[in-house]
Amino acid sequence: QVQLVESGGGLVQPGGSLRLSCTASGSIFRLYTMGWYRQAPGKQRELVAVIGSGGSMNYADSVKGRFTISRDNAKNTVYLQMNSLKPEDTAVYYCNAKRITVQHNYWGQGTQVTVSS
Repeated sequence: QVQLVESGGGLVQPGGSLRLSCTASGSIFRLYTMGWYRQAPGKQRELVAVIGSGGSMNYADSVKGRFTISRDNAKNTVYLQMNSLKPEDTAVYYCNAKRITVQHNYWGQGTQVTVSS
């Protein structure tokens, strides 16, 4: 079992920055693919960024060049650095831990990000 706790959300003006953190406990963090997803009101949850156990990264086209995902296996933590934020980035952001070989798929409780002037 993996427990995920997100932090770092909040209210920021357009063009501003935020860094989200997600700390995992309860299992072997380094073996998991870690991802950030988001869900805006009235919309489906969508992938924002993902980082594999080997460090490979993928991003949604809408955030490429603005967001950066990273992980610190020593701290069991994955980060999402968000720069040049836009109002359309407003959503609840969820951390995800996935390990397909053992059918593990865990979610955090979500953290609200609001981009508004």
